[in-house]
Amino acid sequence: MATSDAVTEGTSHDDSFPTRARVADAILRGGPSTAARLAEELDLTPAAIRRHLDHLVAEGVLESRDQRVHGQRGRGRPAKVFALTDVGRGQFAHAYDEIAVDALEFLRDSIGEDAVKQFASHRLDDLRERLAARLEEVEPSERPAALAEALSAEGFAASTSSTPAGTQMCQHHCPVAHVAEQFPQLCEAEAEMFAGLLGTHVQRLATIAHGDGVCTTHLPDPTTPTHSTSSPHAEKVTS
Repeated sequence: MATSDAVTEGTSHDDSFPTRARVADAILRGGPSTAARLAEELDLTPAAIRRHLDHLVAEGVLESRDQRVHGQRGRGRPAKVFALTDVGRGQFAHAYDEIAVDALEFLRDSIGEDAVKQFASHRLDDLRERLAARLEEVEPSERPAALAEALSAEGFAASTSSTPAGTQMCQHHCPVAHVAEQFPQLCEAEAEMFAGLLGTHVQRLATIAHGDGVCTTHLPDPTTPTHSTSSPHAEKVTS
């Protein structure tokens, strides 16, 4: 969420909390709100609140819609209210990771570790199919770069660099990092997927779930086919 352009008017919250974040937080807590109500609650001028609301709408964090008053038909244009979009809600902390961990713990305790491994592989089925389609017509030597490009299109912000022993691929985003801290099977299943797609073994050198800045995977020369994987970081993470 943008943090610039904070105004200097008095605030009802800690001034260190960026103004636009305060606006979104007020809507999260109080529901869809008018500009007038937000200005009063946050002690901002009408011009200031309008500026921040316009910016948040442009960013896709908020959406504006007509205010509906049940049982009334007022004259003139109805007031606009501002509500969080799915994008806006996604910027706030939520319990999804906690629920996922609870579910996997239940699965492990009720059925066993193999069930967690099967789930970790199953959740990648759709992604595996999409990536395979992108790599189908690509020459083996070009597949690491094509894989990184395809992963970036899926939101993983991946890149590759050449090394004397092959290719090193970095993923700068992991949507399940917090869950994978406790269930390294998620990282292991991803490495297995890479090995299958590239037709060569891969070696995990670092993972975000393990506390590293990026997920780094060594991709050897694909001209030597094998499907074994090695995930040293993932193995060190304990549930």
